[in-house]
Amino acid sequence: MYQKLVIVGRLGRDPEMRYMPDGTAVTSMNVATDRRWTDKNTGQPVSETTWFRVSVWGRQAESVNQYLNKGSMVLVEGHLRPDPQTGSPRMYSRQDGTMGTSFEMTAEVVRFLSSRGDTGGGGSSNFDDSFQGGGGKPAAQEEDDIPF
Repeated sequence: MYQKLVIVGRLGRDPEMRYMPDGTAVTSMNVATDRRWTDKNTGQPVSETTWFRVSVWGRQAESVNQYLNKGSMVLVEGHLRPDPQTGSPRMYSRQDGTMGTSFEMTAEVVRFLSSRGDTGGGGSSNFDDSFQGGGGKPAAQEEDDIPF
């Protein structure tokens, strides 16, 4: 069996890094993805934001913590981490009493689609560092270059 999740979104806040007792770095970040469409019945534009809690490990975690901040655009490849008790996304109760879910993801590859100073806009990137195989790859030049 195989599972792979690919998301493109923006960080909702600065990444937070910590070290495990064995010295392994782990960085946590919240990534918001947006989906927009037009409602068939009303003709009105509709948007939906889904948040993912992403854990990044090792050398890549240190790089994410160093180069990314709130608003940075990223492409993350990884797998979902289900709640061990239910096998579903983690459920929690909000302060107002409503139920919420948390989609938790472990990153295998993180691609930087905007640099630290380029959090406001869109397509081009001067920096791409996935640390896949120990080194970066050429920077993506346009959003249209994303293969989906």
